[in-house]
Amino acid sequence: MEHTEESLNFIEQMIEDDIAAGKHGGRVLTRFPPEPNGYLHIGHAKSIVLNFGVAQKYGGKTNLRFDDTNPVTEDTEYVESIQNDIRWLGFDWEDRLFYASDYFDQIFGFALRLIDKGLAYVDDSSAEEIAALKGTPTHEGTDSPFRNRSIEENRQLFLEMRDGKHPEGSKVLRAKVDMASPNMLLRDPVIYRIKFAHHHRTADKWCIYPMYDFAHGQSDSIETITHSLCTLEFENHRPLYDWFIEQLGIFPSKQTEFARLNLNYTIMSKRKLLQLVNDNHVNGWDDPRMPTISGMRRRGYPPAAIRNFVKKVGVARRENVIDVGLLEFSVRQELNKTAPRVMAVLDPLKVVITNYPQDRVEWMHAENNPEDPEAGHRELPFSSELYIEQDDFMENPPKKYFRMFPGGMVRLKNAYIIQCDEVIKNEDGSIEQLNCTYIETSKSGEDTSGINVKGTIHWVSRAHALKVEARMYDRLFSHENPDHDKDQHFTAFLNPESLVVKPEIYVEPSLADALPGQSYQFMRKGYFCVDTDSTANKLVFNLTVNLRDNWGKS
Repeated sequence: MEHTEESLNFIEQMIEDDIAAGKHGGRVLTRFPPEPNGYLHIGHAKSIVLNFGVAQKYGGKTNLRFDDTNPVTEDTEYVESIQNDIRWLGFDWEDRLFYASDYFDQIFGFALRLIDKGLAYVDDSSAEEIAALKGTPTHEGTDSPFRNRSIEENRQLFLEMRDGKHPEGSKVLRAKVDMASPNMLLRDPVIYRIKFAHHHRTADKWCIYPMYDFAHGQSDSIETITHSLCTLEFENHRPLYDWFIEQLGIFPSKQTEFARLNLNYTIMSKRKLLQLVNDNHVNGWDDPRMPTISGMRRRGYPPAAIRNFVKKVGVARRENVIDVGLLEFSVRQELNKTAPRVMAVLDPLKVVITNYPQDRVEWMHAENNPEDPEAGHRELPFSSELYIEQDDFMENPPKKYFRMFPGGMVRLKNAYIIQCDEVIKNEDGSIEQLNCTYIETSKSGEDTSGINVKGTIHWVSRAHALKVEARMYDRLFSHENPDHDKDQHFTAFLNPESLVVKPEIYVEPSLADALPGQSYQFMRKGYFCVDTDSTANKLVFNLTVNLRDNWGKS
């Protein structure tokens, strides 16, 4: 199989080698195994795109399997959100939806098999005692006083654990591997613990649950996964993964590790993201400032932009930190192709065109998206009273200032050239309105004025504009590594300007029927998306991304 259009990453090369060698009959089956204990974030998006993407590329399939082995932290809300996120990203597991809990009976049987082979034992030691006996990376561990219990006693005790005859925390089942191994994970790892907790799928059937290392590889084998792709933090787990498969004599799934996605100005720990939610630093898992997939969807990030970003980052063996600006660039790149251009005034300044009839309304022809020939056109109302942006006017402009100033001319996008004749001020000195005149022969597309005007600004008709809310989102953290200071909690570096609400901005009337999730480019301002908080009586727009990267620039 040849793919000459681009170089292969090391995982693709491995798969091609396996196919060429006829391994597993040339079959490719990957899996995405999230824990249902939180919402997925951008790091998970990399794993989703990789697992589903390589399977598609080589004619294989991908299973979605929930690693639901800890009922204390799991919830069906997370199960549903994860499925929604994967579908939104453009991937489909078809009929291959599984749960580790589907295999609890088989995994329990695997544990009995290890006991019967003398390779697992019930330990009555406390968690602290077990940790102390494991030693340190430079000193060997010490055998548990329960390590040499008989097979019969271990089997009986394990069955009693399953039957709820022992208190939570009083006993665990450990694999008997190697207490002298330099890999701490091989020093007789705990593979089952007692938890009297209600499970979201198995209810109260079980009061013992397998640990991740004893459920993950075995679930891969049960599903005959050919390529188990994990991030690098699981590299030290691979020897144990392989040991269990070998000792149990089950299907030899193979684990391969790749570098996880790390972004600056971003927290990727699910535990810390949960803390942000619980402590009300953000407004839920789908807050548009969160690096969760649902948060990015609500903010207006297109799924194609996230997929393209992941492809730009690539698949590597070594950890590195990616500039979040690359993600924002991918979002701009996609929205530039797809988002209609509209006019919106975020900080309004009233303009009165004194030589334009007050009862006249003219409809101006405007292009929806110059990047999309199929996007068509729309009509914009023009009247004698307009709103422009406050920062498009200066009383005392610097040299080469091409926007509005006293006595100066500027072109209104899709409309006329106007000249500022008079500045009307309030008692406190603030500007109330600008009185202007327009050049009648300079209508857009019919300009016969011969006047050379360098500046073009956007506007809305004051009588026709819709009053809406804008939420101006920025990066959640002000430091590129929120975890950099061990003496300060990561929340100390939250950006106080990460959300600024503008309760009243004005947009052109073509947006009256805009629906949640729809994206637009507010000309000269940025890309905005209709928020899910919008109602029939009030539209709310989220700033998705600025038109250019101006982070840290004045």
